[in-house]
Amino acid sequence: MPADAGRDGETGLLHVIIRPMKYLVWTAGCQMNDADSTRVAAALEGLGYRAAASPEEADVVVLNTCVVRQSAEDKAYGWLTSLRPLKQRRPEMVVNLMGCLVGVREDPALRRRFPYVDVFSPPSDVQPLLEHLRRADGRAALDSDLLQRNALLDGEWVLPEAERGRRVAAHVPIVLGCSHACTFCVIPYRRGVERSRPAEAIESDVRALAAQGVREVTLLGQIVDRYGKDLEDGSTLAGLLRRLQAVEGVERFRFLTSHPNWMTDELLDAVGDLPGACEHFEVPVQSGDDEILAQMKRGYTADDFRRLVERIRSRFPHGSIATDIIVGFPGESQAQFERTAGLLAELQLDVAHLARYSPRPGTVAARRMTDDVTAEEKERRFRVLEELQAGVAAGINARLVGQAVEVLVEDRVRGRWKGRTRTNKLVFFEDAGDYRGRLVPVRVEWAGPWSLIGRLESHPGPSERPGASPS
Repeated sequence: MPADAGRDGETGLLHVIIRPMKYLVWTAGCQMNDADSTRVAAALEGLGYRAAASPEEADVVVLNTCVVRQSAEDKAYGWLTSLRPLKQRRPEMVVNLMGCLVGVREDPALRRRFPYVDVFSPPSDVQPLLEHLRRADGRAALDSDLLQRNALLDGEWVLPEAERGRRVAAHVPIVLGCSHACTFCVIPYRRGVERSRPAEAIESDVRALAAQGVREVTLLGQIVDRYGKDLEDGSTLAGLLRRLQAVEGVERFRFLTSHPNWMTDELLDAVGDLPGACEHFEVPVQSGDDEILAQMKRGYTADDFRRLVERIRSRFPHGSIATDIIVGFPGESQAQFERTAGLLAELQLDVAHLARYSPRPGTVAARRMTDDVTAEEKERRFRVLEELQAGVAAGINARLVGQAVEVLVEDRVRGRWKGRTRTNKLVFFEDAGDYRGRLVPVRVEWAGPWSLIGRLESHPGPSERPGASPS
């Protein structure tokens, strides 16, 4: 451990103060990166490290990066550049570059560009960092026993100390990588081919999280509803949900992101049958124009997506649907964009995650298509859809005013409790009690496009599950 030394002014004796090693994790991008960073932090704490408030006081700095869009990649480069002078002043500090900027097949040019980075780690892989630390501090013989001693119950997923008993919602990866290869997407090149994790390992993770206070788990995959397609035991996402329903302590399960082609009736049946499965669906459409969808290699048409929305709503009339849309894909004309806007207005979805097309190195779109929609036009189209969706969401949420909704309380923010409904709507309310991790009924008094504000309907006991609206 680092030592700070100084001599006593009266006795002249040398005092040596041993301070704990510290770490800092910077995270950008998706929920998968959030889950990966949680694993990294917990692993470092298992080796005796403690969280640092700034890179200046950290002995290990981990940059968990995203390159889905150019803006995310630029942020990663900005982080790296900001660390260079600090690394020059403190060469003993360990810098770990992790995630999609590194990818499953590291580019040697990355090492040449950033020679002061000590460790390059692929996505979801903490081992390169741990092995480096074990070698660097003379503990090469240290095995995984120290990490195992910090495990709770039968799971290996130990939350960072500051989150134990406080974190209410957590993400659990169940499918790593992707093999679909949409023409715009860099994920298959950076996270590798699709790999489903064994159901036993996932259940172990969920049980461990439940033992640490987690009450809501979101199952993650680039195409989450393809879970089990690469396994030989017949596993499916529906079957996994049924298995996890038996885990004591977890009140809710979500899953994202789905692909329209793999949203089966079996999966919808499971959501309908299981009290813990939330009736909220994240299903990207990406475009409302069939020609653009074909060029994206999405594998469905706009009418196919309409029929999927109808299937979901026929089973879950009070459920919610979120989607993703890319504007300015190569060759997208004004007429094609208007078809996307028309589809969004027609379907009246709860949420639309919007993105401006950004060429990603190595993808089919970047190699074979011309990025011919100007940045100004992408921005204009983005704003058109943003305004349209704000109106749609405001109208949907306004229908909840006066209703009681079931809220799982996650945290206290600026004097108000914050939580989410089963349909993933953000709700705020004020009360002096402690409601972290509890299900409470909240009567909605105000609704905006992005959140709701209400008042606590009653003061339920710790284990009471109020009979509020599922919205």
